[in-house]
Amino acid sequence: MADTPPTGDNPYTQVHVVVAGDTLSKIAQKYYGDPSLYNQIFQANRDVLKDPNKIFPGQKLKIP
Repeated sequence: MADTPPTGDNPYTQVHVVVAGDTLSKIAQKYYGDPSLYNQIFQANRDVLKDPNKIFPGQKLKIP
């Protein structure tokens, strides 16, 4: 199963599928090496996320 192709103006955007135990901070640590950058992920996914503390397994998040 292939990841969703990049969208928007940034061809380097990756997609992360949320798994149990993930938080935006953990995802930011994985991709950026800095958990405090979680807000960048939240802002890029405002269309699917209403609260940065409420993410669910199976959600596909764009990683700018």
